[in-house]
Amino acid sequence: MSKRTFAPGDILLPKNGTDMTKWSVVACDQYTSEPEYWNEVSSLVGDSPSTLHITFPEIYLEDGDGDARIESINANMAKYINDGLFSDAVSKYIYVERTQRNGKIRRGLMGVVDLEEYDYMPGSQSKIRATEGTVLERIPPRVKIRKNANLEIPHIMLLIDDAKKSVIEPLDVVKKDLEVAYDFTLMQNSGSIRGYFVSAEEEARIDAELALLADEKLFNEKYNVSGKGVLQYAVGDGNHSLATAKECWRLAKENLSPDEYESHPARYALCELVNLHDTSLEFEAIHRVVFDIDPEKMRAALAEYYELSDSAEQKFVMVTAKGSEEIGIANPKSNLTVGSLQKFIDDYLKENGGRVDYIHGEDVVNRLGAEPSNAGFILPVISKESFFPTVICDGALPRKTFSMGDAWDKRFYLEARIIKK
Repeated sequence: MSKRTFAPGDILLPKNGTDMTKWSVVACDQYTSEPEYWNEVSSLVGDSPSTLHITFPEIYLEDGDGDARIESINANMAKYINDGLFSDAVSKYIYVERTQRNGKIRRGLMGVVDLEEYDYMPGSQSKIRATEGTVLERIPPRVKIRKNANLEIPHIMLLIDDAKKSVIEPLDVVKKDLEVAYDFTLMQNSGSIRGYFVSAEEEARIDAELALLADEKLFNEKYNVSGKGVLQYAVGDGNHSLATAKECWRLAKENLSPDEYESHPARYALCELVNLHDTSLEFEAIHRVVFDIDPEKMRAALAEYYELSDSAEQKFVMVTAKGSEEIGIANPKSNLTVGSLQKFIDDYLKENGGRVDYIHGEDVVNRLGAEPSNAGFILPVISKESFFPTVICDGALPRKTFSMGDAWDKRFYLEARIIKK
C-alpha cells in the first residue's frame, strides 16, 4: 500500500446487470425522524442486491433488534462476495460527478485514507481531522456493526482547501478519455451519479498536487500560522463513521506483524474527496428538534439560562405549536450560535428528560416543532470561507454544526471495499 495519506483503493463495484438505482441508498444517518422515507426505500428495493441490506440506517438503532440486524448485514455481505456480485477490485481513483436535485454537479474523487494519519480527539494536529465534536458514546455501537464486517461501504466525505482548483477539477477536461465506472439515476428524486476510472497519468498529477497541500511551509504561509500541524484533509461528512474505522483499526493492529501492519486493509478507509471551493458545495445548517418535552417550560428555562436580546448577534428561531419566534443570546457560551444552543439543550435534557434529533431542512423542523410535545430550533449557516481557518486555529466545531447540502444530496452508498482478511 502506498505511503500517501490519500491513495487509490481496491474498489469493488457491482457487475453489469445490477440495478444500480436499487443498489445505491442514502447515508444511514439521514431521515432519522422520517420512517416513511425508509419504508419507501425498503419497498422499492425489495430483495434486490442493495446497500440497504448491508448497512444499518440509524432510524432503527433503538428498535431492540440490533444484534439480529448486524448478523443479517454480515451474512448479506458474505453472500454478495461469495455469489460473485462484484467485479474484480480496481486499484484506481474514481472521479465522481454527482448531479444534485437542483441540477448542480458536485465533483469528487474516491480513494482511501491512511487511518494512522487521522485523529478525531480534541487538539489533534493530524493531517486528517474531525471538524465537529466527536460524540464518543456514538462510536461503540458503530464498532459493533463494523468489527466483523467483510466490507465497508462509505458515505465519508473529506474536504480539501484548493482555491486554485488544481486537484479534482482538471479531471472534467479529460473525462472524455476515461473509462466510465458507473452512470445511473439515484432513487427518491436524489439526482444522478457518474463515475470514471482515473488514468495513471492523472493519478500522478493528482498526487503531486495533494503533496503541495501537505507542504508545511506553504501551509503556514497560506493560513498565516505556525506550530499548528498541517491540516490536509478536513472531515466534511461521516466523521463518526471514520472514527469507527479508526477504532476498529486500533483494535485490529494490536496483534499484527510489521508486514501485516503496513498492508492490512483495515488500516485504510474508503472515502470521497471534495474541494471546499466546488461551486455546488453549499453549507447548510443542521437544525434541532427536541421531543417529549413541555415547550413552554423549555422556553422559560432558556430565558433563565441566557440573557435574551433582540439585538444580540447570536440568533436562532424557536418553533412550537404556538408558532415561531426569533431569539437572540446576549451572553453566549460558545463562539458559534449552534454551540451556545447545544449547551442549553444538553443541560435541559439532563434535568428534564426528552430527546434531541438533528434535522436537515427547515420544513421538517417547522412540521415536527409544531407538534404539541416538541420544540424546533432553526439555526444559521456557518461561512465555508472561514471553515479551514476556524478548525486550524480553534479546533473542531460543536457537533452537528453544518451539513454539506440537503438530505437528498448527501452521499449515497455505492462503492465497496474488503476490509477483513
